[in-house]
Amino acid sequence: MNMNEEQFKALRADIRNGLDVTSSVKDTDLVRHIEKRILNDAELMSLTSREKHALVRKMFNSFRGLDVLQPLIDDPTVTEIMINSHREIFVERAGEVIQVPEQFESRERLEDLIQSIVAGVNRIVNEASPIVDARLRDGSRVNIVLPPVALKGPTMTIRKFPERPMTMDDLIRMGALDAEAAAMLKDLVRSKYNIFISGGTGSGKTTFLNALSQFIPSSERIITIEDSAELQIVTVPNLVSMETRNANTEGKGEITIRDLIRSSLRMRPNRIVVGEVRGSEALDMLHDKYIKRLLRRRQKHMGKTIVRYSILRNNGLGKFILEKRTTTMKYQMSLKDYEYQQQKIVNEISSKESVKPTQVRVTGILRLPYS
Repeated sequence: MNMNEEQFKALRADIRNGLDVTSSVKDTDLVRHIEKRILNDAELMSLTSREKHALVRKMFNSFRGLDVLQPLIDDPTVTEIMINSHREIFVERAGEVIQVPEQFESRERLEDLIQSIVAGVNRIVNEASPIVDARLRDGSRVNIVLPPVALKGPTMTIRKFPERPMTMDDLIRMGALDAEAAAMLKDLVRSKYNIFISGGTGSGKTTFLNALSQFIPSSERIITIEDSAELQIVTVPNLVSMETRNANTEGKGEITIRDLIRSSLRMRPNRIVVGEVRGSEALDMLHDKYIKRLLRRRQKHMGKTIVRYSILRNNGLGKFILEKRTTTMKYQMSLKDYEYQQQKIVNEISSKESVKPTQVRVTGILRLPYS
């Protein structure tokens, strides 16, 4: 017997009606309740034990897990899940994107799941504020876009991360870079050079930064600042992680990366790791007077210690910053002045590029001269 979606929805409603809604139900009690209902259903007697077990798991995931997405989340071969609508789901396996047969029972069910995800990280998404970044309990990154911005319906993209962060040795074995380049990067990190990592979407910037962070001495104090927490720095015990916050429904309470950078300077950092640079905070980080003031405050303990990680594409960093400056600041900077300040502040630029669907590698390490 193959259960269609209508039969599944009817069985789910029947199981829900049998629950005690006046008190919270533990996961183990919910599993027992589902098993009892399925095993005693005469219409399901034709199912094999394996099919019944799969049905119990699917039913439990529809209540407590991520519904049809849970098996994909549990699948270690899946690195990214792309939900274009409640009827259209794609996944990435080994660098190849394919469509899977799984679908949500309705658009409302997908919307309910989205609301439960954003509520878990104290964020809000609705028609008035239809775009939000969140994360799952296992640390996977989630981006959500709702109608009217998303024309096909609620859209969600989930980027999964490995349970164990990749090391530089892992990247060398994969061919992402050679041992000589890795040794040079290790020296740069330990010497507290300013490092800027750039690359396109899915090129492995977060993975690369996690590997670089393992060269940071364990005796240092690290502050990480991100839109949505993704970094897995496991070798530094003195670690403070901070995350931005969106404005509430009244347009108040927003905390930006720029705010967190300013606050982090009062937290006695040895290094500041900024997860994403794509707004006005880029001006602060590259502006000469700001950096000089920062270094004067912490010269004794800090020196050149800001490690930078960015999602800026390879379409011209200077162009991006200059465009931002003309729209966010009251004055403009000439390209010559900008390049001079950039060279004084950023010591190393490491560029990562997705060469093939199954291969990611470092394509260049550029040292900017300081004159």
